[in-house]
Amino acid sequence: MKPDVHPVYPPARISCACGNVIETRSTRGSFSVEICSNCHPFFTGKYKLMDTQGRIDRFKKKYDVKKGAAKS
Repeated sequence: MKPDVHPVYPPARISCACGNVIETRSTRGSFSVEICSNCHPFFTGKYKLMDTQGRIDRFKKKYDVKKGAAKS
């Protein structure tokens, strides 16, 4: 391999707002994130479904073809 072609790849610490720390390597260095896989609702199973009641009815009402109307 050619010298001085590859970037420096030092050890890095990624810290989350929840307190989780991940030891890895990065060209960016150490940094912090707001959310990680330990506290994200999708990965923890605490995902809350949004209320979608009435959305299908509104869609059908808006785009439903009236009976007896000519189809083009």
